[in-house]
Amino acid sequence: MAALDLALFHVPIQRKERTFRSKEELTLDYTDTELRARYRFGREGILFLSDLVRDKLTRQTNRNHALSVEQQIMVTLRFLASGSFLQVIGDTLGLDKSTVSRVVDSVLDALCEKRNQFIQWPTNLNQTKAEFYEFAGFPNILGAIDGTHIRIKRPHHDEPSFINRKGYPSLNVQAVCDAKGRFTNINANWPGCCHDSHVFRTSQVCAHMERNGNWENGILLGDSGYPCRSFLMTPFLNPNEQHHRRYNRCHAVTRSIIERTFGRWKRRFHILHSEIRMDPKKVTKIVMVCGILHNICIQLNEPDVAAEELVNEDVENGNNYNGQQDGRGIRSTLLKLILTVIKFKTFLSLSLFLCIVIQETEGPGSFTIS
Repeated sequence: MAALDLALFHVPIQRKERTFRSKEELTLDYTDTELRARYRFGREGILFLSDLVRDKLTRQTNRNHALSVEQQIMVTLRFLASGSFLQVIGDTLGLDKSTVSRVVDSVLDALCEKRNQFIQWPTNLNQTKAEFYEFAGFPNILGAIDGTHIRIKRPHHDEPSFINRKGYPSLNVQAVCDAKGRFTNINANWPGCCHDSHVFRTSQVCAHMERNGNWENGILLGDSGYPCRSFLMTPFLNPNEQHHRRYNRCHAVTRSIIERTFGRWKRRFHILHSEIRMDPKKVTKIVMVCGILHNICIQLNEPDVAAEELVNEDVENGNNYNGQQDGRGIRSTLLKLILTVIKFKTFLSLSLFLCIVIQETEGPGSFTIS
């Protein structure tokens, strides 16, 4: 009887009425400068990305409120560029939080499928070596390798594994770049507690270099957090002699390209510099997509974002690799080659200086440099 009385007074739940807000922000009717300030890409870049994943993102519906592919790309770019909450992105663009979440997931999945198209190991090895050689005379370099930590929220499962040496949860992202700052490999599958040397030892890059890496095929440059191998050159830990310090200087100048690339990367997509409030698996996907978009920006000659310089906080300091050291013979050979290049450049500079002195001393027309 009591159940019957409750049924008589049952009030049905009314569904919330759907409201469609204005999407005036999601338009290409801005200048390229205004578009880049909001989405990090100009009109050409947004259309390029839209055409790239159009077959995956086209809505199979006749509803007049469905988001176009261009609008979905712009929503995702706004999220990656600002690093704001999904609710804030939705309020800014006139969308509901759930819509923004679904759109971001769809675009990330579509772009991740294109990773092998834009993140590739160098194929023209001679050109890559020549571009690296221009920095400081370091020969036979295929790439610079380093790790950077991407801050995440504290995960619900296995939290201690994600706490890095600085005390906050993160992913340890290993990346290799070429002389132009393009990523040639990204590994974002390891928690923050893992050391750079462990991430490298278990990576596809290490396996590839062990099979194919030698002096003729090219080597990598890494900091003191990596082991010195026949295909991976590291600096001298305690350079007491002049030629060791010169080697370290050339090594640092050449390897700094990966540090600058991380700075540009995080400056362009601010979500990488702030705390990503998502599950680690989704954070891995976000990191990969940001790497793809970074390479596309370089391909399309998109200018860097005008923002304050970010200092890379992941430079190894007192966290050197202490395992077995090999590859020292090749490093000694490299040291001799670099010293020869430095002496040759010094000789040319001194010769040019003497020619100028002779010309000024003996008068014009007494000596000509052809």
